[in-house]
Amino acid sequence: MTIEQIEKAILNLSEQDFSKLRNWLLDLDYQQWDQQLEQDIIDGKLDALAQEALAEFEAGDYQEI
Repeated sequence: MTIEQIEKAILNLSEQDFSKLRNWLLDLDYQQWDQQLEQDIIDGKLDALAQEALAEFEAGDYQEI
């Protein structure tokens, strides 16, 4: 199935089915984003940001909310 066929099929969905599809896609996107974030943490890609944030906090460079 091509993207064009999928797009056409989506345009023919009922409002209820379109809503279900939209919610499913959003959930899938959130799950994939969470998995990528977890992998980035495991890979150490966020270590520099975490160190920078801790250094700023320890230096008193923060605002309470």
